[in-house]
Amino acid sequence: MTQLGLPDTIQACLFDLDGVVTKTAVVHAAAWKETFDAFLRDHEGPDARPFDKVADYDEYVDGRPRADGVRSFLESRGIELPEGTPDDPPDANTVQGLGNRKNELLLEKIRTDGVEAYEGTLRYLAAVRAAGLATAIVSSSANCRDVLRSIDAEDLFDVRIDGVVAAERHLPGKPKPDTFLAAAKDLGVPPERAAVYEDALAGMDAGRAGGFGYVVGLDRTGQADALYAHGAHIVVKDLAELGGKQ
Repeated sequence: MTQLGLPDTIQACLFDLDGVVTKTAVVHAAAWKETFDAFLRDHEGPDARPFDKVADYDEYVDGRPRADGVRSFLESRGIELPEGTPDDPPDANTVQGLGNRKNELLLEKIRTDGVEAYEGTLRYLAAVRAAGLATAIVSSSANCRDVLRSIDAEDLFDVRIDGVVAAERHLPGKPKPDTFLAAAKDLGVPPERAAVYEDALAGMDAGRAGGFGYVVGLDRTGQADALYAHGAHIVVKDLAELGGKQ
């Protein structure tokens, strides 16, 4: 293993954004809960079982493209909604409308509270780049670029595959491996020579399905066993544990 905690065959590092680089996973979870709880109350009445921002978030929405998260959670409750269109208003009772409502709440929370980065990740990224390894950010978020700019981290990545790029290229989101595979291809590195860094179970599944050389799970919420079960080679609480101290 190298001083970065990686097999010496690894040439590129592919990082998820929320929960890996930035502390925005909890903000996403709060926005999803507010969105789904309001919908469930309207749909099923005041006794509706609320969205669990740990269990439901981890299982159905974390790491997935926004509309996929809506479909996945609603399916778990036996609820069907019209698909709608991407420009549906946030109050529309459609898959796309609910997703847009969640995004509106997320951006409002980010504007109010700002975005904070994981310092251990930023130090690790600097060490990765100093070692000559290529880097990519791979996120389902359409707000990825703005978030990176807000923490002055856009220049830490050679390639960006986010929700905007995925839509342009018609790439299915996690748990499918296509976005990670696209990042590796753009970097000119085969999957077996790339490492994936994820905190979401869907991201673990993508890393395993894509045949990546090393999959690092970030345990931010006490789900280490689940991360291993979904394909992690190693699980850490902070990337500083892997080394790469500057």
